Amino acid sequence: MWFVHELTSWSSDTADPEQFPYDPVLAEFHRAGKHFVKKELLALLDQVRAQVNARTAVARQLSAFLDVALDKWDDRYDYRSYLALPLLPLPTAAACAGRPEGTPADATPAGGPAGRSGAGRPAGPVAQTSGRRERDRLLIDLVADALAFELAAATGATDLFPEQRPGPALVAKRYRLGVRAVRAALTRLGLAGLVDDPDPVAAAVALHRLAGTGRDPARERVLRLSMLPVYVSHDEYLFIRVLQAYECVFAGVAEELRGTITALATARPRRAAARLAYAQELISGTGPLFSLLATMQPTAFRTFREYTDGASAIQSRSYKLMESLCRPPAPDRFDSTAYRSVPEVRDLVRAGQPSIDQAYRTAVRDGLLRGTDHALVRQRMAAFAEAVLTWRRTHHRLAVRMLGARSGTGYTEGTPYLAAVRADPVFTTVSADPGLPRTDPIGGCSE
Repeated sequence: MWFVHELTSWSSDTADPEQFPYDPVLAEFHRAGKHFVKKELLALLDQVRAQVNARTAVARQLSAFLDVALDKWDDRYDYRSYLALPLLPLPTAAACAGRPEGTPADATPAGGPAGRSGAGRPAGPVAQTSGRRERDRLLIDLVADALAFELAAATGATDLFPEQRPGPALVAKRYRLGVRAVRAALTRLGLAGLVDDPDPVAAAVALHRLAGTGRDPARERVLRLSMLPVYVSHDEYLFIRVLQAYECVFAGVAEELRGTITALATARPRRAAARLAYAQELISGTGPLFSLLATMQPTAFRTFREYTDGASAIQSRSYKLMESLCRPPAPDRFDSTAYRSVPEVRDLVRAGQPSIDQAYRTAVRDGLLRGTDHALVRQRMAAFAEAVLTWRRTHHRLAVRMLGARSGTGYTEGTPYLAAVRADPVFTTVSADPGLPRTDPIGGCSE
């Protein structure tokens, strides 16, 4: 067990976070799956964690990694630790309160700067553009890495997570859908023309190379450290990367909704409409991610799901933040398991976090929204609401396909819960636009 020698040597030497032996630790986690890692290694990592003084960015990253790796050991395993979200440079509920998740007020996120301005302060055009570009880059990194794993497994270049390998036809479908899932982000970055080969394999290779071009070592390390499956099933790699991609999108939508609220409160209806339109584009653009996720083999999903009990998307902070920025949750929703699982978001709501519903009402009351500007904002709110409802319906259908009547892993009833909340109004002031086309990215038909 060479990781024992590596860890003890590191601990007895300088214990420099920059020199931490990530490779042997990751190799053992990948060999067995997080759920089956030997207790000897977990105990050593727990001792190491006590030595880490998280005063530098590198030390904070090590501390975050150890917390993610030891979540089951600590009996605090959940959705965020399963997806290694504290390691990804995402704005979160904690960031809304003025700091990135899991860091002190004067710290930087473990994965690096998230490219956003402080909470409560409207981001300027440069900061707004930078934040959007960084989230697009992260989305591309995550999906490209998922396809890189598929390429490596298909060519025998890796023996990681060997159980239940998919066949060639399914892998080719993943290449095609993965490239499609990031097409909009590539277009926004002006890079779509670099990944346009009609051959799925060539397109996946081009995407992987493009994503890696100019990627600094810090971003490379974030990708490596944020992949800690619970088992050795091939499809869990795809599952984790797609869910991380969704969190990236939700975080971006939340930023756009905050910008919308600020614009409405400062009599800038055109900017509010533009931020809503961009938020709708982000949510609508997740359809191909659902298609990609739907290529998971149900038997593989059910296999690794046996070891994910305690982690569920119901615990997503970014999604609840997005939801609560649209309108304050009703009392029964606020007191539900869904919100009790995200105490940081509950604290924001209790503290009077503004919402689009409230900002819209106030703008109308104060005469800040009139005529064509008022109509435009209503139209964009309705279109955004329909995009969110479409996302919920698709999520429910995919869950039914994969889970059937099985209960959820986050101590919920599973698909019945999704069915119960899928039609909840996004806003109370404006209804969804029923005239928009309803596409089904996983079934190929409209609803």
